[in-house]
Amino acid sequence: MAVEELYFSLALPAHRWCRFYQGTARAVIVRAHDGRIVQFPARHLRPFVSREGVFGEFRLRVDGNGRLLSLDRVG
Repeated sequence: MAVEELYFSLALPAHRWCRFYQGTARAVIVRAHDGRIVQFPARHLRPFVSREGVFGEFRLRVDGNGRLLSLDRVG
C-alpha cells in the first residue's frame, strides 16, 4: 500500500489550542502545501504543544486509505 506525505505549516496559539484541550473541538483542519485540505484528530498534536501553542512545519504520513500513520515536526 502506498504511503503519502503531506506537508503543512501550523500556527495555533495557546488560546485557540485550549478548545481542543477542553474537548470542544476534536479535529484540526489545515491546507497542505500542495493545496489539499487535510483533517485529522487534534490529539496527534499533543507532543508538539508548548506554552505558546503549536507552531511549525509538519509532515503527515497517511496510508492508501487515508489513515494517519505518523505526524512529525520537520521545521
